[in-house]
Amino acid sequence: MASTRNGSSALDMGKKSTVGGGVADVYGEDHATEDQLVTPWTVTVASGSTLLRDPRHNKGLAFSESERDAHYLRGLLPPACFTQELQEKKLMHNLRQYEVPLQRYMALMDLQERNERLFYKLLIDNVEELLPVVYTPTVGEACQKYGSIFRRPQGLFISLKEKGKILEVLKNWPEKNIQVIVVTDGERILGLGDLGAQGMGIPVGKLSLYTALGGVRPSACLPVTIDVGTNNENLLKNEFYIGLKQRRTTGQEYADLLDEFMHAVKKNYGEKVLVQFEDFANHNAFHLLAKYSSSHLVFNDDIQGTASVVLAGVIAALKLVGRTLSEHTFLFLGAGEAGTGIAELIALEMSKQTKAPIEEMRKKIWLADSKGLIVKSRMESLQHFKKPWAHEHEPVKTLLEAVKAIKPTVLVGSSGVGRTFTKDVVETMASLNEKPLILALSNPTSQSECTAEEAYSWTEGRAVFASGSPFEPVEYEGKTYTPGQANNAYIFPGFGLGLVMSGAIRVHDDMLLAASHALAKQVTDKNFEKGLIYPPFSNIRKISANIAADVAAKAYELGLASRLPQPADLVKYAESCMYSPIYRDYR
Repeated sequence: MASTRNGSSALDMGKKSTVGGGVADVYGEDHATEDQLVTPWTVTVASGSTLLRDPRHNKGLAFSESERDAHYLRGLLPPACFTQELQEKKLMHNLRQYEVPLQRYMALMDLQERNERLFYKLLIDNVEELLPVVYTPTVGEACQKYGSIFRRPQGLFISLKEKGKILEVLKNWPEKNIQVIVVTDGERILGLGDLGAQGMGIPVGKLSLYTALGGVRPSACLPVTIDVGTNNENLLKNEFYIGLKQRRTTGQEYADLLDEFMHAVKKNYGEKVLVQFEDFANHNAFHLLAKYSSSHLVFNDDIQGTASVVLAGVIAALKLVGRTLSEHTFLFLGAGEAGTGIAELIALEMSKQTKAPIEEMRKKIWLADSKGLIVKSRMESLQHFKKPWAHEHEPVKTLLEAVKAIKPTVLVGSSGVGRTFTKDVVETMASLNEKPLILALSNPTSQSECTAEEAYSWTEGRAVFASGSPFEPVEYEGKTYTPGQANNAYIFPGFGLGLVMSGAIRVHDDMLLAASHALAKQVTDKNFEKGLIYPPFSNIRKISANIAADVAAKAYELGLASRLPQPADLVKYAESCMYSPIYRDYR
């Protein structure tokens, strides 16, 4: 006979056995041997200890005296009653004690799983301090170690094992009214490469920002990781790896799985659910965006979100560097999804401003990759997304030679390779331009093409600089320079809110341009005086409301909005749609 875990046989327990505290074993679980099946019964009414374990409704010590009586909480909490503000103060004090950013990340994830409203209150009120923790750069380290720090799932993992039943898997998710899905296959996480199923940290982080910065309800957000394996040898050998331990599936099997997912999403959640592709490798990112943009509401943050936020920075920077957009010459280091996405949106904006064909405007923009400048003579060997950028020019191998040959006014780094804007390159930019615009966009901080300090010191304080990851203000010759951060978090939360609140059914490039202009308009003269080309994040909810309003207005103008009639004041409507993390009183 099988024994129970304490070593005695099941029969020894006796028929009237009770579990701790004298509670009768109603379901017979303690009478079952270890190899017998039991049913995982649970209580569904949110009161007592169940209420305290429900992150959406738990308020911890903020439950009032009357709520403690009404919801059977007496004795389950210490007698003190805290306000939400006092809870926030205590948690921020605790978070600041951690010296290791990953510990802060884990503490915040624990809070999100314990008390959802307090988590978002903390994030909204302390956005500049906590953004680098829940998003880049700390989220990159979290993804690398996700298997070791994994505690409980925060999204859906859809692997090759679920092929043929993805619709059933979507129905397993407890929330039914999903408005925004962020999905990754983990192949190109930030600048860190293939992290497989451990890329889940990215959709989770992005969607927490959709709520905190854009006001999309947490219950309407769904993080998804598509697991088709990984080519990361270290993960395949790691006993704590949480994904499929096999090489990446490609080709038709991969395409079929993604196709099943996209159709299941539309069938389960309808035409208006936004699917944001995140951190797919180049060869899949462009293809998926092109394939589904005509049939689904899809958005790729790496291609389109990055493009929109960088264009906003460039438009704002024109006040500092002078001239119109089309009078500038751009040189990109990096011709992947971010680089070509930014270049295409800048060319589109130039085309709209000058009424010239976009093909003509592309000639103002040069791209370089690991093999050197992209020129016509390389056409045969180029990937399809690089071909529009192959201009007539003799081959140029190095970035320094390209800067000397092209004489750009704007230098953009989207290579994912750190320290590629060398002293020679930056000094040459300074010799060619009174105020060179230098954008070192690669994430995380270790992959940035140059630091803020390097950009300012090598240009004698003349550079207009922004980066992808945050840098501290720089002191140079008695003056303080505050670097801007070209962070996608400026754009995608407000952009998504604009799509959701207008009931948009498709994304159009003009919406991206509208978002860029809405962001650029919010840079004030005080910001410009500090050298900033982006507004401070402390004002992000207002920024997002304005972006959402302009994106929604464009959706209505293009006939792509389904929520009719159009609200009279879209900014006020956007603000009214935003989720509030303030505690609610319970009956």
